[in-house]
Amino acid sequence: MQTPSRTELPLTDSSSGCGCCSTEANPTPPTEAGVEYGVEGLTCGGCVANVEQAVKAVDGVDTAAVELVPGGVSRLIITGSAGPSALRDAVTSAGYSLTSS
Repeated sequence: MQTPSRTELPLTDSSSGCGCCSTEANPTPPTEAGVEYGVEGLTCGGCVANVEQAVKAVDGVDTAAVELVPGGVSRLIITGSAGPSALRDAVTSAGYSLTSS
């Protein structure tokens, strides 16, 4: 009995986060007219989803996209009329830190 062939997947560098996600696998498309914030504490795609979901729930947010930098300061790009304090509260409630506005 033969084992079916398996596709070899590239391994991620263990220093780049949890290893379940790659920053190259989910590139963030450029946003033309957005406000950029720094977010600390994100390590994988699950973290990105948590932040995006929390921020998109804020009144006045049209779009929210995160460019993941595992272990560093990730970029959160927002479009819409939401204020910085509401965005900070949403990111903090998701368990992360907004570093700049």
